[in-house]
Amino acid sequence: MSEVNHPVVRSVAWSELLPWLILVRSFRLVLSINGLGMIVLGAIAVFLMTLGWWFFGSIFSTDSGHPATAWLEPYANCPWLAATETVPDTPPILYGVQPSLDTRQEPFTDSWRLLSRPLWKALYHPSFLDLLCLTLCGLWSLAVWSYFGAAITRIAAVQLATGEHVPLTAALRFAGRHYLSYFGAPWFPLAGAAIVTVLMFALAWLLHWGAGVLIAGLLWFLLLIGGLVLTLILVGLFFGWPMIWGTISTEGSDAYDALSRSYAYVYQRPLHYVFYVAVAAGLGWLAWFFVQNFAAAIIYLTYWAASWVTGTGLISTIQNGQELNSSLGNAGVAIIHFWTGCVKLLAVGFGLAYFFSAATAIYLLQRRQVDATEMDEVFLDADADEPESNLPPIVTDAAGAPEVQENAPPESEEKPAGE
Repeated sequence: MSEVNHPVVRSVAWSELLPWLILVRSFRLVLSINGLGMIVLGAIAVFLMTLGWWFFGSIFSTDSGHPATAWLEPYANCPWLAATETVPDTPPILYGVQPSLDTRQEPFTDSWRLLSRPLWKALYHPSFLDLLCLTLCGLWSLAVWSYFGAAITRIAAVQLATGEHVPLTAALRFAGRHYLSYFGAPWFPLAGAAIVTVLMFALAWLLHWGAGVLIAGLLWFLLLIGGLVLTLILVGLFFGWPMIWGTISTEGSDAYDALSRSYAYVYQRPLHYVFYVAVAAGLGWLAWFFVQNFAAAIIYLTYWAASWVTGTGLISTIQNGQELNSSLGNAGVAIIHFWTGCVKLLAVGFGLAYFFSAATAIYLLQRRQVDATEMDEVFLDADADEPESNLPPIVTDAAGAPEVQENAPPESEEKPAGE
């Protein structure tokens, strides 16, 4: 009787069976030691963005000092507090305490909504003053994240694709070299939407006259076509703009390539895209639950330890920001609040760093689905601080066929002639 050989499964390539597990890697990347630089970049960028929004809210303000644009009201008083109030002084898991400006409970979709706010707020029939303020806020946000967000996605792209660590300085230099592509890409579809809107204005102007209403009614299908074009442009931009950063950081390409890929990946694989966003949001909620409570625990335990020496009354006064009897004491309270704010700002920076890291992972997944490109393919430039492929050089034999040169040092280790 012959023996039957049964194959034994010794290992499973989970990355091939479940490619979306790269989102878990993006989650782990931001929480790792290597992700600390990404968190710092996110913290700096979110404060700069908030500072700009506070500035424009102060310029476009009413006589009472409130911003003329209502959505800038949370940023009217102090940009530092507006950037950090999503993290409380007490861990929510202990007492169920929620922050006073609780707008960020899940960093992926909430960061998406926060960064897109100037775009979608413009669709709510703003006045000319509101529209001008929204435009300036959008320009400022884009200018900030085209540098800091670009550096975050560059680190994430190389790390997720190759497993190699990119130094912070190299990521910032890459963002600087491609800054115009990052900054300019979203404005091409917005310019197209503006042109279509102006053309629709010309036809809608006929509605001011009785006979014009009849003419407009006969030509209303043209307005509907314009509405269709606007919908395709704005929906594609709203859902696809996070992948613009991932495209340029992964491919090292220009604004046109980033736009074409982001629109194609949104419209050609929408169900995959929605699934990846849902997974990223679920992981983001879990991560934010941990990070928010961890940062609040640092602040709470610091106050708790100090209260054993000073008493709870003085600590409560300092924690609530109440004035003391001396100017030096008030200065000390301000400095204490600055340091606690730094802890909170790093927690907020984690949320934005995770958003851009997960968006890069989603780009790699969508590229794999649409273009059948492996997720380990990434553009590596000639920056001295970025990882190089230590592969032996390829030469040609006597017949002209390419072959790998054996026992030769890698190309990155070859010395110039004369040394």
